[in-house]
Amino acid sequence: MEDIFALGDTLGPAKVIHVSQPQLGLQGVLVVDNVACGPAIGGLRMAEDVSTAECARLARAMTLKNAAAGLPHGGGKSVLYGDPKMAPADKEELIRAFAFALRREEDYIFGPDMGTNEECMAWVKDEIGRSVGLPCEVGGIPLDHLGATGWGLSQAVAMAIPYCDFALTGARLVVQGFGAVGKHTARFLAERGVTLVGASDSRGTLHDPAGIKVEELIRIKNQGGSVLDYPTGNKADRDAAIDLECEIWVPAARPDVLHEDNVHRLRTKLVAQGANIPLTLGAEQYLHSKGVLCLPDFIANAGGVICAAMEYHGSSQTEAFRTIAEKIRDNTQQVLVEANQDGILPRQAAINLATRRVERAMTFKRWGIF
Repeated sequence: MEDIFALGDTLGPAKVIHVSQPQLGLQGVLVVDNVACGPAIGGLRMAEDVSTAECARLARAMTLKNAAAGLPHGGGKSVLYGDPKMAPADKEELIRAFAFALRREEDYIFGPDMGTNEECMAWVKDEIGRSVGLPCEVGGIPLDHLGATGWGLSQAVAMAIPYCDFALTGARLVVQGFGAVGKHTARFLAERGVTLVGASDSRGTLHDPAGIKVEELIRIKNQGGSVLDYPTGNKADRDAAIDLECEIWVPAARPDVLHEDNVHRLRTKLVAQGANIPLTLGAEQYLHSKGVLCLPDFIANAGGVICAAMEYHGSSQTEAFRTIAEKIRDNTQQVLVEANQDGILPRQAAINLATRRVERAMTFKRWGIF
């Protein structure tokens, strides 16, 4: 078993819970990292290759993300081992059983993540009454359907342009992981004059230097297709997205897609991290040394959790999207100003910003701990 506590620090993790029900084929993990700011909000990720270590890293990212966004919530994450494309009835049974097993863990509020969606959160809500990212039919703001995370990413990119040597209008965009986050990021940036020239999913990569029609590609994906089903353009394997020349590169899939062994292949000027922990620290350091600006994940992709938190507290869709834009624009500006002034990585500036807020919140706790 991975010793996550041995890797911890003064912020956390507060709690690691393993759930196993062999008769159902259920195996899952919950990591509550820090609840100084309030009960933790974090997504339920479902995949066949998740791990406790990955869950802990994602939980910490949520602590930093929620604190940076000024939300009254701490950070946590849960992972469920399994194929997210399994039969719907089997998936529902696993998710309901996992939620029920964690019904007394009131420090954690479930949200959607890779492999889960609003429908999954409705199952959790029915089981334990504690989830966000719900369908509108049960009072939620469907953040994946509306593209809350993509909306926030587009705001972060817009704020970063003054720190880059290219204009937003006419900039070329590549999205690695054209799913719930990636497709909406492309849509919102296309509305600002950006041209999508590359997109990938689990089946492969699409490339067209002349431009890809974003709405057409979204339609294909919404009907269950792949980027490879787009009628024109060049097709390649999924890792080919790393090699496509562009001004803006958005990783919106799995953790650690860029690392020390492949980051040298990237040909871009701005990386806006749509996924959680999509780059290793070594990869970010390499890009920084080459003059590539990297917008940290927990600053740039906070739109989803901001929307989820506002849903949880009864806000409207309009208010949520206005708040996403305001918070992400302000935080992006603060991070880039500090990074430039102090000559540090934007990630370090972001960590400084979030850690200050968490540590301040911890001083109000009775025991001074998480």
